[in-house]
Amino acid sequence: MNHRAQRTRWSCRIAAVAVLQVGLAAAAVAADEPWAERTRALGATETMPSGPLSKDQLEVLTNTGKDLFEAHFTTLDGVGRPEATQAIDPTRRRHPREQVFFRTAGPDAGSCAACHNQPATGGSGDFVANVFASEGFESADFDSLDPQFSSERGTNHLFGAGLVELLAREMSDELQSIRTRALSEARSSGTTVRLPLEAKGVDFGHVSADPDGSVNLDELDGIDTDLVIRPFTQKGVMTSLRQFTINALNHHHGMQADERFGPRWTGSDDFDGDGKSAEISSADVSALVAWQATLPAPVQLIPAASGWAEAAAQGETSFSDFGCTSCHRPALPLETLSFTDPGPFDQAGTLNDGQVSASAIYDIALLDWAKSLPRDEDGRVLVPLFGDLKRHMMTDNQIDVLGNELLSQRFVDRNIFMTAELWGVGSTQPYGHRNDFTTLDEIILAHGGNGREARDAYAAASESEKSALIAFLKTLVIVP
Repeated sequence: MNHRAQRTRWSCRIAAVAVLQVGLAAAAVAADEPWAERTRALGATETMPSGPLSKDQLEVLTNTGKDLFEAHFTTLDGVGRPEATQAIDPTRRRHPREQVFFRTAGPDAGSCAACHNQPATGGSGDFVANVFASEGFESADFDSLDPQFSSERGTNHLFGAGLVELLAREMSDELQSIRTRALSEARSSGTTVRLPLEAKGVDFGHVSADPDGSVNLDELDGIDTDLVIRPFTQKGVMTSLRQFTINALNHHHGMQADERFGPRWTGSDDFDGDGKSAEISSADVSALVAWQATLPAPVQLIPAASGWAEAAAQGETSFSDFGCTSCHRPALPLETLSFTDPGPFDQAGTLNDGQVSASAIYDIALLDWAKSLPRDEDGRVLVPLFGDLKRHMMTDNQIDVLGNELLSQRFVDRNIFMTAELWGVGSTQPYGHRNDFTTLDEIILAHGGNGREARDAYAAASESEKSALIAFLKTLVIVP
């Protein structure tokens, strides 16, 4: 193509974007009509909530969050990002995109519920709802299914997500306090101090501190060097529901949150160049977070079918005997049900508790479903997640089917994944990080690496023992 043709093609693209912007401006004139094709829940929460919320106030906020989660965003709301990529860090596109939706790089969905819908809004998604996750740090601008540019991922469910984030916060605090103790002891003793890193009974390796204040993190296992547990996504790379929400809004809908894509960080009130400013306010994000954080935890529900209760009881015993509980821990203890948003560990581009005058406080204990959560002898809530919030290597030289990605996401190797929480597993098939295993038997047998010993025990068991284990897992369900 000669230079004149290139200039002509570029001019056409710019003209197409200009036409889109003019169309949006014209449509906005009628945006207040009752039948206008826009999302009325946007802006319903005018200011970010702060301080303790009563049960009634929380209900109003979560209802708005659900409306936003289920809303079909349109170009009147700000859908599309012709001049911005899907990257986590605000990144300009090399060339303006003419179409709104694009399967791989997004936007790829009209609503959050378009993917999170199994067995109800906030749940998981079937294979057809798979998304393509870019690594996020580079100025990726891909338009291909080639795995060197993206990793195909299934949609995880969000039920019990508030409890998961609370566990991650408490565990991060525990691990960082161990690092602080190691530094203090090293200074006072004048010698190197090496301490085990353990939080809620989960082993994350060791930390060593020297008298000069330096810290050796070479022995970490399954966690980042800042000792912050990031409990969301299959790779365990998202710190909070707030970060997850802001990322997803931009990636999947082209709806950009002001707290990351607005003037404070980008110097622009329309960074994505779609003719729409102030697409998602911090208050809108707070409503979405509140709804997700208060979704009920999955439960164990045994069907009335003849023999199922007996089989499930046998399967639960085998689950432990096979060694599955070494990673899929039946429960982790939680000190508090007080969820704060923004939280303590988010970084630039996602609000944290140091950037607001006061975080909102949602007391999950006020919710009816939370009253049935089990507690230990010390009064701590036992969160029945069947997980450990730790990353594990899932392949070895003989079994490597779960190591089929080419990208390392957020510096996490391609064959390392966060332990999948099994609560709700009976309601969220298919399985695996790519949703390409149709049965529980298949995904169990795909375990290599750190899961190999338990996998081999299952493989060597009798057919009746295997069947009983499946019966048990299928009792772990989501009841909306």
